[in-house]
Amino acid sequence: MRWSTAYIPTLKESPADAEVISHKLLVRAGMVRKLTSGLYTYLPLGVKAINNVAKVVREEMDRAGFQELLMPMVQPADLWKETGRWEFYGKELLRFKDRNERDYCLGPTHEEVITDLVRGEVKSYRQLPVRLYQVQSKFRDERRPRFGLMRGREFVMKDAYSFDADDKGADSSYQAMRDAYVRIFTRLGLKFRPVEADSGSIGGNFSHEFMVLADTGEDTIAACTACQYAANVERAAVTWQGTVCTASCPPWQAIDTPSAHTVEEVCAQLGVPATSLIKTMLFDVDGEAVAVLVRGDREVNDVKLKNHMHATQINLASPEQVKAWTQAPVGFAGPVGLAVKYIFADNELQGATDYVTGANKGDTHLLHVSLPRDVQVSAYGDFRTITLADPCPRCGGRIETPKGIEVGHIFKLGTKYSEAMKATYLDVNGKEQTMIMGCYGIGVSRVVASAIEQNNDAGGIIFPPSIAPFSVVLLNLDPKKEEVSAQADALYAALQDTGLSVLLDDRDERPGVKFKDADLIGCPMQLVLGGKGLARGIVECKNRKTGEKGELPLADFASAFAAWQQQVLADWVVE
Repeated sequence: MRWSTAYIPTLKESPADAEVISHKLLVRAGMVRKLTSGLYTYLPLGVKAINNVAKVVREEMDRAGFQELLMPMVQPADLWKETGRWEFYGKELLRFKDRNERDYCLGPTHEEVITDLVRGEVKSYRQLPVRLYQVQSKFRDERRPRFGLMRGREFVMKDAYSFDADDKGADSSYQAMRDAYVRIFTRLGLKFRPVEADSGSIGGNFSHEFMVLADTGEDTIAACTACQYAANVERAAVTWQGTVCTASCPPWQAIDTPSAHTVEEVCAQLGVPATSLIKTMLFDVDGEAVAVLVRGDREVNDVKLKNHMHATQINLASPEQVKAWTQAPVGFAGPVGLAVKYIFADNELQGATDYVTGANKGDTHLLHVSLPRDVQVSAYGDFRTITLADPCPRCGGRIETPKGIEVGHIFKLGTKYSEAMKATYLDVNGKEQTMIMGCYGIGVSRVVASAIEQNNDAGGIIFPPSIAPFSVVLLNLDPKKEEVSAQADALYAALQDTGLSVLLDDRDERPGVKFKDADLIGCPMQLVLGGKGLARGIVECKNRKTGEKGELPLADFASAFAAWQQQVLADWVVE
């Protein structure tokens, strides 16, 4: 493609509403334009990058034995009502009515649609497994769309689904997809890590997220430095290695703590460490009042609480609920005499006694609280978020907490959808059985943004070769000189003949503009030809990733370029 006839509207300045580097650079590099909140038009370079990701995804999905189909984005409410998600999914599900007043939604995911398809076609174990995928636009009406393609409302996604006769087959499908995802993100040149994850609104009993490692990531990963264990912090298990304390303490007594609402304020007034304080957090769990107790220097993990109670909805209690349940303002809740249905305590609290707690009375706390003596604890368990001081739950090694961006998620769904929608088959004995399902997603457009978050510099984007819209950008610095343009055209044709995608910058622009734009759009290889270089019989080359520059002889350009290309590609090999 020639830049002079292409639509690549680069910008010098970042948009005022862009918060993260990928959003800024995608707009500046002429790859996307905002239509309205959370909705973007993909411009030609953006489409090429997305299609390059989708190409790798399709190749590895096909290799894993999955077949591509394409399902409607508009879905009837009746299917969602069968699984109960019409009410459960929340306002992210964009609902609307057609001209006949029938309810529909824009698909954020396709579990119901694919299950409806398969239950109507598959009747025998001989037809299983079924493994299908699609690459399609999805829509989720995010409450607060932000970060450009990282969290938009409409996005391009690959979603895949497997249907198996039994758990062994489902495990095989899951492993095939896990292996495929490793190959996909390796081929895309990204530094990533698969981590254990919570299944969220999709459901299921086992899942992994694939995280692109980036300092700007929204998610935090708990990763072991000694073994392969890695989990999203919302799922990372905390292994308590202490012993149960049997020591006694004096009877509890109330003490005035005026205006001490926070852990820091209480500790400062009473002169005690946060480790001696019990934090009482109140939640509304499916309409029930629930208290969770953790040490003052810890944070409650509400996902663990939700999973422990097999709950559908969980919300931190509102100030009004706190006052109704404790008869006190926020900051003074405590477990002694607390009239809620469940009081759960983190395992760690068993390792000591003589705690400070809230008194369920304004400006008051209790001293000398013993949980076994003074509180009716419903159960002890792992209810807190892992910290750097906690050991790896698998090997006991040291934990680190890098940031990551979720780009893929795989779920072992079990029978959550197939049972609700009666997706059954007849086994070898003619007995009706329920299919076992798996669900596997990759945010194709998010991968492009994540690659930029991981790979950029002051000049702009640094795309991995498998994602870049063009493999090579060839800069003609003297387009008005006939001999230079003729040589540039010859190089352009020769590069295209090798199968590479090439962008020839033949614009009548100053060299500085061309250099800056070439860096901005992030193609991995840059070639520069001008009158001086032609006179010397060389074309300049630049590795966009390393910034290393060199020269290639025009007389033996093909072999010299091939050798240099291999060096550039080697810099993108993911260890």
